[in-house]
Amino acid sequence: MRLRSTKVPRDAVHHPVFARFYARFSVAADRNAGIAAYRRELLDGLSGRVIEIGAGNGLNFAYYPQAVSEVVALEPERSLRHLATQAARRSEVPVDVVPGAAEALPVKSEAFDGAVASLVLCSVRDLPRALGEIKRVLRPGGELRFFEHGLAEDKGMARTQRALDRTVWPLMFGGCHTARDTIAAIEAAGFELGMYRRLRVPERGVRLPSSPCVLGVARRPFGTDLP
Repeated sequence: MRLRSTKVPRDAVHHPVFARFYARFSVAADRNAGIAAYRRELLDGLSGRVIEIGAGNGLNFAYYPQAVSEVVALEPERSLRHLATQAARRSEVPVDVVPGAAEALPVKSEAFDGAVASLVLCSVRDLPRALGEIKRVLRPGGELRFFEHGLAEDKGMARTQRALDRTVWPLMFGGCHTARDTIAAIEAAGFELGMYRRLRVPERGVRLPSSPCVLGVARRPFGTDLP
């Protein structure tokens, strides 16, 4: 496919230390925290052309169903993009890993049947702009599948999350913010919210600021004009 030209540099995100940590931690979390099952649920039923925002080291690629004809997987961090490219070679569906940032997707408008945001909206620099871009590249009726951690319903944990977001958490974890309200942001971007459920990851053990998660689907409405 032909990518759209943007002004975003090839390495708009550069977190080499966190990237090395994430590459190891994410594989262990898939196995020990049950995240692999959530990835499978997230992608189940997708078809046609799909764009994945922030593919990381490509752990989703193994779970795309055969009905998906093409995946364009954006990953702005160089080290993770290299690992994602390796994972793409093992995928049973065609995956093209490309550089790019969520706030300026290098693809044409209304080009995709589905979009996937998996543990990435917490770390984009401009969440409303990123969601606006996802809406732009989806065809009317196209689905946004999301699996994200975010703001806790418990007020005490929410206060802790906000305090961490103002101090050490983004510095330690590659720009991640724990207190973003994913559901509210998706609705504010003009998506129609579908079925979703709240999760605790991991289900047992120590509750972390990143434990409150949400998994679900939203759609770009028909008959909406883009800005």
